[in-house]
Amino acid sequence: MSELERAPATVGPAGGVSPVPGVASAERAAFGLPGIPSVLLWLVLAGLAAWLWLGLGLVVIAIVLGVLLLIALAGFFIVQPNQASVITLFGRYVGTERRNGFYWTNPFTLRKNVSLRIRNFNSERLKVNDQMGNPIEIAAVIVWRVVDTARAVFDVEDYSEFVAIQSETALRHLAAGYPYDDYDGRTLSLRGNPDEVSEALGRELDTRLRHAGVEVLEARLSHLAYSPEIAGAMLQRQQASAIIAARQQIVQGAVGMVEMALRELEGQEIVHLDEERKAQMVSNLLVVLTSERGTQPVVNAGSLY
Repeated sequence: MSELERAPATVGPAGGVSPVPGVASAERAAFGLPGIPSVLLWLVLAGLAAWLWLGLGLVVIAIVLGVLLLIALAGFFIVQPNQASVITLFGRYVGTERRNGFYWTNPFTLRKNVSLRIRNFNSERLKVNDQMGNPIEIAAVIVWRVVDTARAVFDVEDYSEFVAIQSETALRHLAAGYPYDDYDGRTLSLRGNPDEVSEALGRELDTRLRHAGVEVLEARLSHLAYSPEIAGAMLQRQQASAIIAARQQIVQGAVGMVEMALRELEGQEIVHLDEERKAQMVSNLLVVLTSERGTQPVVNAGSLY
């Protein structure tokens, strides 16, 4: 755990977390009364003020009560589904209201709505160098949401922009840590291990964005390709690697078939061949089995020797 997370937050006189430099904020529940009972109470008090003015003639008391009721109107607010209201009082954070509905709180507070909905960030195509120094183009889709409204509002300037910048930074760092492709099959690569690469990207993003109160739900590469200036050369390399792998498999299969043919001929005593004839037969069979085109057989109408 980092020093930023271990450091305790100081509590101000209003009960909120004091935004001391270098100390992470922590979300807490805000004070809020149900809106409907508060409206009924406000109407009762408004009727009382009218009765004091018109019925008893207590004008001064009625005016004072009316002014207080007008100020109290500013305390009513609505929290929409999948939203939260971050409440501050005279520069002090006093809490977050996550409950959906109609509420009343201190009318002198300021309230800022923060969306808790799941969002997508589709990064731009970045041109970076992979672990081998090859220029590549890479992009990713990040699925995220705010889980700590206090950190999102007070610990970063703009949490949406913070997510965008840190996502691109993490993507560049990820691309530099893996080769585009592993031709030897010994290490992880961007193209050959998409699941492992996505998990690594998600872990790095989670570490970078937790200080902004953001949770990463999923991170996936949406684009991966060589840069245009080397794409042709790398395509030829991939084709050559595929051809070599295919020829290796063909040769292994041909050797097995030749071995089986010789074993069957000797086991069933169909024909007895000396070493020279065996070598010639093996050569002919390998030519037939490994040739890219169909071979033309030559029929021997005479003796074997």
